[in-house]
Amino acid sequence: MIDETDAGVHSAATDLIELSHSIHSEPELAFEEHKSAAKVMELLRAADFDVESGVADMPTAFTASFGSGELVVGICAEYDALPEIGHACGHNIIAASAVGAALALAPVADRLGITVRVLGTPAEETGGGKVLMLERGVFDDVATAIMVHPGPFDIVGATSLALSDIAVSFTGRAAHASAAPEWGINAADAVTVSQVALGLMRQHLSPGQQVHGIVSDGGLAPNIVPGHAELLYYLRATTSESLEALTKKAYACFEAGAIATGCTHEIRTVSPTYAELTPDPWLSAAYRREAESIGRTPLAPELEGFRPLGSTDMGNVTNVLPGIHPIIGLDSGGAVTHQPEFAAACVTESADRAVLDGAQLLARTTVRAVTDADVRARLLGGVEARAAAR
Repeated sequence: MIDETDAGVHSAATDLIELSHSIHSEPELAFEEHKSAAKVMELLRAADFDVESGVADMPTAFTASFGSGELVVGICAEYDALPEIGHACGHNIIAASAVGAALALAPVADRLGITVRVLGTPAEETGGGKVLMLERGVFDDVATAIMVHPGPFDIVGATSLALSDIAVSFTGRAAHASAAPEWGINAADAVTVSQVALGLMRQHLSPGQQVHGIVSDGGLAPNIVPGHAELLYYLRATTSESLEALTKKAYACFEAGAIATGCTHEIRTVSPTYAELTPDPWLSAAYRREAESIGRTPLAPELEGFRPLGSTDMGNVTNVLPGIHPIIGLDSGGAVTHQPEFAAACVTESADRAVLDGAQLLARTTVRAVTDADVRARLLGGVEARAAAR
């Protein structure tokens, strides 16, 4: 069946590349990916997939299913972009490769005893679409979840950091900065004290912990004591447990800013907490073998964990059910993700090859997994165990 799925990807190549380029040309931010989601669903409907839009109470989330086998293979499609720099994380490639894998698997789904299901997952960059879909039952009957993400080179067992996405608001009292500064309570000073405290805390961070953020509101004018200020921060760590410890320390720094200046402060969660990626070892090994067989050279396994690749809501999925999130390499001219140059690289000939190779590798890995009796039993058993635990 490998030959059949390979042929399926190549027969759809023109449509897949057009989809990738079309999504890239109209970047949309988290939860606003109406055009992008529609483009993905249109191609799947044309291939007779049963499409349900607006799942999990999110207008830009969807499922598209083909087949009736007992084992449901979930293929995750992302399509949100970044502010100003568009698809600098290459989600256009993710979406197109997911569709390609699904189109390749559909003709053999009945023989494999599977249901192929594309999961349209919005708001990966911020918002945690997959976390919300997971919490709202969309993954309940999914036996395995797979996807590929573009990057400067191939990494099979890619790792990511757990992430807390927060906003910290400080409220003081505005006043004339020259005529009556003593009447003011400076919220921007609370920001400064907090950032100094965070900077001093860095010496004592555990390996893998990270703190970074921006001032999203620092005041209105130089002659007005800022009565309000806000920080947007990401807290990251190698594990969810380490993230919890970091969060306590960081929150104390924000509190210190408020206490030192006489402000009040409020911390709110912007996105659901992202867990770290835990790729399934068997699926990762199968993907590696297939990648090498088509001429790709993934990073050696012993080097994969050297530098985690940011954070992703796919981590939450892989902590609940078996899944993989490998990186499919493309020639980015030395650029890395979240740079404008990487966005430009995501519609090149090398990027188009990544779309087709990614689709081919996901389909091949699926065939290997569901035709291995032990792996199939494990995947189905996992669905049953999760159902029993609910």
